[in-house]
Amino acid sequence: MWINYKMLWILFGLIICCLLASCAIDVEHEQLASVTASPSRILIFSKTAGFRHGSIESGITAIKKLGDHNDFLVDATEDSDTFTDNNLTRYKVVVFLNTTGNILNDQQQIAFEKFIKSGGGYVGIHAASDTEYDWPWYGKLVGAYFKSHPAIQDASIVVTDPKHISTKHLPKRWQRRDEWYDYRKSPRGNVHVLATLDESSYKNGSMGDDHPIVWCHKYDGGRAWYTGGGHTKQSYVEEMFLKHLLGGIQWAADIRQSS
Repeated sequence: MWINYKMLWILFGLIICCLLASCAIDVEHEQLASVTASPSRILIFSKTAGFRHGSIESGITAIKKLGDHNDFLVDATEDSDTFTDNNLTRYKVVVFLNTTGNILNDQQQIAFEKFIKSGGGYVGIHAASDTEYDWPWYGKLVGAYFKSHPAIQDASIVVTDPKHISTKHLPKRWQRRDEWYDYRKSPRGNVHVLATLDESSYKNGSMGDDHPIVWCHKYDGGRAWYTGGGHTKQSYVEEMFLKHLLGGIQWAADIRQSS
């Protein structure tokens, strides 16, 4: 029987090529899967144009550790030029950590507004409410502007939403030491209040019986969460406060809390 060995070699070569192509597709699928499964990334922004908190570096270190243990990446900057359309698309959440004063120019503000409108998340910590008083959009995002504060002291925080991811681990009355802000106007009615301050538990509060201190809301296409805590360096080694921050970041990013 006559056998065309040349044809056999051609067929063999075609089979090898198909197998190699199949392997390449499998590898590509694995690479795509790894990209899809990559952790979220957040940006800490801590620029100050007014008072500068000595706890900023402690806060950055603490949030980076939270990221290490909860599968999200953390970048930190004080460079306003980071706020561009292209760069902000890298992040799920931008954390304003004890920012103060006017820290973004008009173009940077527009880029940040686009980030929120496209579904981005915002977390404001403490002096984030002492920021950008001349930018009404930001005022609505953060929820309330800082007015004044008494001396650092112990106070009782009353948890009003024990089911929220950022407060569900807390006792009904959370006793802790910090610098307690009064705000120019209560954010209630525009935000979902998660916790309030009991002004009878400390001296010289000025907002009365209804003193929101932690809140969240969906705003202009994105999510915003704010806590009035976080002035002291000690805050960033407190287990309950760090879990509180973690829950706020995860809520703003719309991702589930890790076990």
